[in-house]
Amino acid sequence: MTNHDEEIRLCCLLWAQPGQEAGLAAYEDKVLALVPEHGGVVLQRAASDGAAGRPHEVQLYRFTGQRELDGYLADPRRTALTEERDRVVARTELFPVELL
Repeated sequence: MTNHDEEIRLCCLLWAQPGQEAGLAAYEDKVLALVPEHGGVVLQRAASDGAAGRPHEVQLYRFTGQRELDGYLADPRRTALTEERDRVVARTELFPVELL
């Protein structure tokens, strides 16, 4: 059983390239489908209009550990989509959080 202290909880903020809001959502649909295979759970996913500099999408994840997160980040199915990602995602901020 995984120790709660080893879990990694993350928040991801995503901004779309101009006019690529639907493309960002479609890309995220693809890559987030891989998360469970790597010991992760997408806890919440929310969309915004991106007005006033706000992100277009906010995601919360939980991974069982660093090895699982690293496996997700290095998954060849995910990395094969780098060109698509660069076309639709303007900016990403990923940071650890504590869930309340």
